[in-house]
Amino acid sequence: MKKFDPAWLDRMYNNRALVPEHAMHFVRWADASDDARHAHPCQTDIAYGKGPMEKLDVFPSNQPGSPVVVFIHGGWWRALDKSDHSFIAPAFKNLGGCVFIPNYALCPAVTIPQITLQMVQALAWVYRNAKKFGGDPRRIYVVGHSAGGHLAAMLLDCLWPQVGKDLPADLVKGALSISGLYDLEPIMHTPFLKGDLRLTPEQVAMASPALLPAPKKGVLYTVAGAQESAEFIRHNKLIQQAWGKQVVPVCETIPERNHFSVLEDLTAPWQHLHQLAIRLVFGKV
Repeated sequence: MKKFDPAWLDRMYNNRALVPEHAMHFVRWADASDDARHAHPCQTDIAYGKGPMEKLDVFPSNQPGSPVVVFIHGGWWRALDKSDHSFIAPAFKNLGGCVFIPNYALCPAVTIPQITLQMVQALAWVYRNAKKFGGDPRRIYVVGHSAGGHLAAMLLDCLWPQVGKDLPADLVKGALSISGLYDLEPIMHTPFLKGDLRLTPEQVAMASPALLPAPKKGVLYTVAGAQESAEFIRHNKLIQQAWGKQVVPVCETIPERNHFSVLEDLTAPWQHLHQLAIRLVFGKV
């Protein structure tokens, strides 16, 4: 069993402490999300399951057969909300995409494996309902940030035909994980997270993408901000090492970006991260 220094773990993983201006980013996201919901037709709080948090927002496409982008928010599986992330939608919608943004129940009310299964349920719902919103169920891509990046990788690795006989093995064509987490063992020992996440060794083995077999279908793009902690940089490289370059053809650090500012690059057409996302989803730069 590995030995971890608790103080070092908190330094490596507490992004709010690492980025003193983090609150400014949250305010910016909330304001931009309000603007996005006012500027673009959308439907909010559509149930994909029976739980109170099992709801999603959709920004439909008016072009039938559009590629589908499912964005999964971060927050250490214990914070934030889909409504904070509507600002992601216009960048894809303006290019003809159909965007879904799901919520999930938060720790400690649920476990990380349970959240993963909620996202499986959400993706199955999207596959079965995408056409109603102009989306093509054969072109589903998942984008996630931080804990959402972990969930995006897990969804790429899902054995979909075991979830539903109507679901294709390649339901997720590709995933983009921004500042994703792929090895949950150190997180299990991180003091500021332990009380809420309550990870067990069994859950770590079950829900660490880097410890699971590589997906047989689809590709993963993984990126992190160059100003993030050494652990986030390690996670970024780890998944390519674990799954191989054929499955993870893109593994990059984004210069001059921290854990929060890197996500904002996703929405800016002149930024490299946005262009990577467009290449993945639309097959063009």
